[in-house]
Amino acid sequence: MKGGSGTTVVSVALALFLARSSPDGALLVDLAGDAPAVLGLPDPTGPCTADWLAEPDATPEALRRLEIDAGHALSLLPWGASTDHSIASDGERLLDALNGPRPVIVDCGSRLAGAALTVAASASVSLLVLRPCYLALRRALVAPVCASGIVLVQERDRVLGRRDVEDVLGIPVRAEVPWDASVARMVDAGLLATRVPRVLERAMRAAA
Repeated sequence: MKGGSGTTVVSVALALFLARSSPDGALLVDLAGDAPAVLGLPDPTGPCTADWLAEPDATPEALRRLEIDAGHALSLLPWGASTDHSIASDGERLLDALNGPRPVIVDCGSRLAGAALTVAASASVSLLVLRPCYLALRRALVAPVCASGIVLVQERDRVLGRRDVEDVLGIPVRAEVPWDASVARMVDAGLLATRVPRVLERAMRAAA
């Protein structure tokens, strides 16, 4: 999952949907750094994914020990306190460590670099979270990775629509998320994990 504004919220909502629908739960890997806040969890204080990536000899078992129970059959691998998202380029090692029966959702953030770039390029499904605006389309056209689908965050009074976005980028829109104040309220209150707004859940069902 990559893109701009709304990427982490969509990543969390999709992870929650897949966790409920999978017998093995789901894993959300936060490479952007904001997932704990959206899930209403405190910021982690111990070693996190950034630390694991920075240690070339760290094992897959060590990565699994960093998982946090986010509730609702969802596990979270938080990024941590590091603000340098290009510290590690060993994305292949991360991909190997994440291999397993659970659905894995990776929030790659809006700036693809380091491991996030490798993960986005290698994912079986890569979703671009996008608002239908001219500047967002320009950035998407020069992105280093071409997504396999788009989650379109619709806003009022936008001239561009679904067909315009698909025509410009040549990528299908897999889901549309209408702007809804209830989503922002749930995120601000830290309650998204306990009650995903219906409009967002419908969109995630289409995106999954």
